[in-house]
Amino acid sequence: MTLRRVDASTWRRVAALEVAPEQSTFVASPTHYLALCAHEEVWRPMAVLEGDEVVGMLMWGVDDEDGSCWLGGIIIDVRHQGRGLGRAAVAAALELLADRASRAGFALSYEPENTGAARLYAALGFETTGERADDEVVARRPR
Repeated sequence: MTLRRVDASTWRRVAALEVAPEQSTFVASPTHYLALCAHEEVWRPMAVLEGDEVVGMLMWGVDDEDGSCWLGGIIIDVRHQGRGLGRAAVAAALELLADRASRAGFALSYEPENTGAARLYAALGFETTGERADDEVVARRPR
C-alpha cells in the first residue's frame, strides 16, 4: 500500500471510488473531496494504491492558525474494505507528512456515530479533545 499525489493518471480512478451505503452518512463522495481540493487552497488529495490499483483516497492540509496537519476525506473503496487498508493509509500518511506537522501534530474529525472510525483513530494514537469541527468530533495526535 502506498500513497501518491492525485494527478492526471489517477484522478478518474479516485473519483470512481465507492463507499458502502451505510458509510455514506459519514463521508462525502470522492468527487466532493476532489472538488474541495481543486477549489480551496487548504486540501491536497492523495490516492491510496495497492500496487497500481487505486483502492482509496485521503486528503491533507495544514492549519494556518496552529500548524497542525489535518487528515480528511479518508475513503477505502467498498470492494477493498476489511483488509486493514484504512489503517495502513492513515499510518502511511502520518509517516509521509510528519515534517508537515509542526509541534501541534496531526488532527482529524469524524462523525460521532462513526464508532469504527473512532476505534481506528484511537488505535493510531489520536485522542478526542472536546473540540468540534462543525458537528464532528476532533481528535489529535502528537507528532
